[in-house]
Amino acid sequence: MNNRKKKLSLRTRNALIGYSFILPNFIGFFIFVFIPVMFSLVLSLVSWNGFGPMKFVGLKNFVTIFKDKNFVNALSRTMYYTFFTVVLTTFIALGLAVLLNNKLRFRGFFRSAVFFPYVASIVAVGVVWNMLFQKDFGPINEFLRWIGIQNPPGWTASVKWAIPAVIIVSVWKYMGYYMIVLLAALQDIPVDLYEAATIDGANRRQYFWRIAAPLLTPALFFVVLMLTVTSFKSFDLIYVMTEGGPGQATTLVVNYIYSKSFISETYGVSSAAAMVLLFIISIITLIQFHAEKKLTN
Repeated sequence: MNNRKKKLSLRTRNALIGYSFILPNFIGFFIFVFIPVMFSLVLSLVSWNGFGPMKFVGLKNFVTIFKDKNFVNALSRTMYYTFFTVVLTTFIALGLAVLLNNKLRFRGFFRSAVFFPYVASIVAVGVVWNMLFQKDFGPINEFLRWIGIQNPPGWTASVKWAIPAVIIVSVWKYMGYYMIVLLAALQDIPVDLYEAATIDGANRRQYFWRIAAPLLTPALFFVVLMLTVTSFKSFDLIYVMTEGGPGQATTLVVNYIYSKSFISETYGVSSAAAMVLLFIISIITLIQFHAEKKLTN
């Protein structure tokens, strides 16, 4: 009986030690995430300009944003930006991970070079790429003219090319980080599997698609999930490069929320837009979790 009490006491003590480790994280989450989200939910149901009393308006703010062409266009633009950023970053990061997993000369240097943009200041990245994309004297357009393209695009000054320009920079900045994630997953695959596949006569392509790719599924799921959430929340890079312009060519939902909050000071409308964005991200995340569960099973 005494031993059982001692065992239960030890179990309880270990549990308390475990809770003490995760408690600071939960406190931070509660203060900096949960409370602001709940406050934003309340704001989405009221009319408030930051001063004076709040007026309850129910779902009127949601009706307002879906009647606003700027919000609908920003939502469509966010989907476009997210789709191409996720697809291109995932494929390029995977290709680089496979390439740099081989025994190459200066492999460490190339890995560092690919990863470097991720740790670079986003302001510096935006300024430098704006210079590279400069229409008349930018190195990129000079190169395009040199290979025979007479009328290269205006990039960030063009309504048509501004979003592709921002996508290119976003892919360049974040592919290094996800390359490291996928490289770690590749190196975690037991060498025995490769040797067994080689003995069975499989070439490198068959080994990758039939053995490595299935084992990479959890890492690929993580990459796609994080990229999707990050892309939906993109703000800083676009603000530095174009401030949502020209016109509203690069205004995404987060830029729309910023504009309604800090320029128009219509906090109810901006909070309603934030709730719609949260709902979309939650649905996509649930779908991805469900797909990942089916694939891994």
